Amino acid sequence: MSMAFLFPGQGAQSVGMCQSIHGKFACAKALFDRASEILGYDLAKLCFEGPKEQLDSTVYSQPALFVSSLAALEMLKEVQPDLVASATHTAGLSLGEYTALVFAEAISFEDGLKVVMQRGQAMQDSSDRSPSGMASLLMLDREQVQAICEEASAVGQVLIANYLCPGNLVVSGEKPAVAKAVELAEAAGGKTITLTVAGAFHTSIMQPADQKLAEALASVVLQKPRIPVVSNVDAAVHWEPEEIRQLLVRQVVNPVRWEDSIRWLLTQGVTEFTEVGPGKVLAGLLKRIDRKVKCENINEAL
Repeated sequence: MSMAFLFPGQGAQSVGMCQSIHGKFACAKALFDRASEILGYDLAKLCFEGPKEQLDSTVYSQPALFVSSLAALEMLKEVQPDLVASATHTAGLSLGEYTALVFAEAISFEDGLKVVMQRGQAMQDSSDRSPSGMASLLMLDREQVQAICEEASAVGQVLIANYLCPGNLVVSGEKPAVAKAVELAEAAGGKTITLTVAGAFHTSIMQPADQKLAEALASVVLQKPRIPVVSNVDAAVHWEPEEIRQLLVRQVVNPVRWEDSIRWLLTQGVTEFTEVGPGKVLAGLLKRIDRKVKCENINEAL
């Protein structure tokens, strides 16, 4: 049996997340305390009490999710060590790739958090420079969404940013072009959800956030992962630290190939998945990719 641990990305956060774990497990509280020292603000207070608008902002949500997911992992190490030891593969959605790399011992918690903090700030800065956004286009296939993006590009840049699962693709771009894509998708019989994010993540609009991230990553130690970590950029596994470093930089301006990542794991004989962290987004996507696969959620105490 092969087991993969999955870690959520931005959008899975909610006020109150991890409060129960923090109260019951000293290992989780210690992680939050270390995080607050690095970040320079009380992360636990923000996660437990909000305000929601602040927690949802890119600068705060990325560190908050990173730490909350790893706190859940610390709890799991204490209550189900055999489950943690059984993980043969790991992957994380966008921001969650950093959490997966910490789990795989490719980067330390402290270095990972410092990079995530700078990643969130760089992405926010790029978003502030250009009015842009994202929208989920549902019930349409890849070819339909690609054609919609090409037509909507007449009014601005818009691209597919997340290939999440069949019938759920996220487009990202300049606001008029995203609005046009939403209009075209609904005319084609699809459903749409405009996402509450700061900007056009996973497109070239995020430049120069990628260069700022490259500078942040240059100063941290990366090691060969102890288990395979699937890259969002190409849905493949990479072992060389320098290659991983370059892919993390590219991830900011390239689409997230989540469906392809899960399908690759299935070809490797992974039969069970565990989603570690707030929300149940990844379990829902997994069911749309392969209904037969089991996915346990480690978030009931979050």
